[in-house]
Amino acid sequence: MTELRRLMIQAMTVRGMAPRTQRSYVSAVRRLAKHYRRTPEDLTMAEVQSYLAHMIEVEKLSWSTCSVAANAFRFLYHVTLGRNAGDFVVPRPRQPQKLPEILSCEDVSRLFASVEHPKHRLLFEAIYACGLRVTEAIQLKVRDIDRDRMTVRIEQGKGRKDRYVPLSKRLLRRLETYWATASPRRWIFEGSTPDRCLHVTAAQKAYTLAKLRAGIQKHGGVHALRHAYATHMIESGVDVLTVQRMLGHRSVSTTMRYFHLSQARVSIVRSPLDLLDDPRS
Repeated sequence: MTELRRLMIQAMTVRGMAPRTQRSYVSAVRRLAKHYRRTPEDLTMAEVQSYLAHMIEVEKLSWSTCSVAANAFRFLYHVTLGRNAGDFVVPRPRQPQKLPEILSCEDVSRLFASVEHPKHRLLFEAIYACGLRVTEAIQLKVRDIDRDRMTVRIEQGKGRKDRYVPLSKRLLRRLETYWATASPRRWIFEGSTPDRCLHVTAAQKAYTLAKLRAGIQKHGGVHALRHAYATHMIESGVDVLTVQRMLGHRSVSTTMRYFHLSQARVSIVRSPLDLLDDPRS
């Protein structure tokens, strides 16, 4: 391990950054060094900006990948190396303004019915019932389910924050049925061995297969179930601030997009064409 990498990891660790984020940042800096075949410490601001442009224009990488790389470079140069942010500018790639395609209640029901493996179906039901990120769902432990208080404890979700969400009565019945045969020890959704939880890739593949079986054409991976949870909650009359807390969003502005996506809000808007007198009537 180089001294620069050690210092960067140390700086991330003392700031409480998640291990997954640390790995992503280190990987991005490693690719930067490999591209120029020089230590990042010797690169100029123009070279770093040129590499970001190369990622976007030549490699055609996704916005999320480029954004992680920009954040990694900003941390490396501004925090680890102490460069002045005004003198060493690392631009943030502009996020495309895309709205997710929302699964209807009928879509969700068809999806669940198409899942063959009981563990995968229960996983998807837990994500939809509690509005979980897939990484939060696969790391649920048996002790996180509180039958007395009817809550689910989400331990160290995104942003290293704990939160509680309501436990659906139907989900509890599904869990108890599953536990009667599976008998998980620690993780509710065990992986290939009982000491490990299900891998996120396995969850994504199972979702893609279920979506194909259900004939659902809408884009999006398993995270679409979390989008559906938020939108359906708002459509059922739950206020945005409550949904924000359930989702674990830091800012209510992040949650507000589901308010704008809700069918009830969209359907009340009348087209100006419908306001005109129809001479043919």
